[in-house]
Amino acid sequence: MQRLARAHANCIEGLPIFEALMGVAIITGKTDITNPLAYTLLAARLVQSTIHLVSTSGLAIGLRFTAFAVQMAIGTYWSVMLLT
Repeated sequence: MQRLARAHANCIEGLPIFEALMGVAIITGKTDITNPLAYTLLAARLVQSTIHLVSTSGLAIGLRFTAFAVQMAIGTYWSVMLLT
């Protein structure tokens, strides 16, 4: 149960960042920037949370970080593209 609580908290911590990016995209009418990668972001988030719940092995930690890195790369890309 404790792992579930930590995985949930982990999801909630990142939510404001992506919520703000999506809000900016909607307000500025630039959803064409965010739409193509939205499902990839969601999939990476689901993978990260699932791995968080399932295992703490070294391989699992590496895979979880990879899913996290994908999300951060998408967030960085969105930030740069929305500012230009």
